[in-house]
Amino acid sequence: MSEILIRRNTVLETLRGSRRQIHRLWLQKGLDNKLAAPILAAAKARNVPVSSVDKQKLGQIARDSSHQGVALEVGEYPYSDVESMLELARKRGERPFLLLLDLLHGPQNIGSLLRTAEICGVHGVILQDRRAPDITPAVVQYSAGAAEHLLIAQVTNLVQTIKQLQEQDIWIAGMDLVENAQPLGQIDLDRALGIVVGHEGSGLRRLVGESCDFLIKLPQRGHVESLNAAVAGSILIYAAWQARGFPDAG
Repeated sequence: MSEILIRRNTVLETLRGSRRQIHRLWLQKGLDNKLAAPILAAAKARNVPVSSVDKQKLGQIARDSSHQGVALEVGEYPYSDVESMLELARKRGERPFLLLLDLLHGPQNIGSLLRTAEICGVHGVILQDRRAPDITPAVVQYSAGAAEHLLIAQVTNLVQTIKQLQEQDIWIAGMDLVENAQPLGQIDLDRALGIVVGHEGSGLRRLVGESCDFLIKLPQRGHVESLNAAVAGSILIYAAWQARGFPDAG
């Protein structure tokens, strides 16, 4: 089963990735050469067939008017597994750095967190497959293609996965606004770490929260009740990367 990805950054990063099967690239006739050149170069490197079509035809292929003049036909998203993430950490000579999503919904929320995770060098992202969304083309688009460079796993039981990670000396930090959560800055994040971000409205499920080694909340002083899940999770991911000394930051 194939999918259609659109928008220039998404298409370019997918072509630059190496995990997704790619079938065909369509470019709109008259697309600015400066915009098309890196996409065409990446397609050539992957031996991807390229077709030039008019705007109307591309709109029919993309089924979305915001395609930015490009559409890419790809295979289904290739999920990974937790062990591959831990192996990536070992290969890099780093302590594991993982992101776990506890039934977080909304392609924009998920895509934004995936983008932050990829930028900050997270080794993998773990989703619970029951009642959780897949990595759809919309998620890939909101991640600006970052999903194509990440190892993402779907697991049957997130609590069980947390326990398995803890058995491998990985600390699990849940983000929540409950009373016993400690403010960011009071806990040392410079360790093998998994960060858990929960549902936008209800936060972490009870068993997930109880399984975490500690819970963290962001200090706040304004009138708004809280940040949205993607923003709050991104801040915590950056804080953990900072605690590690921003390894390999450009």
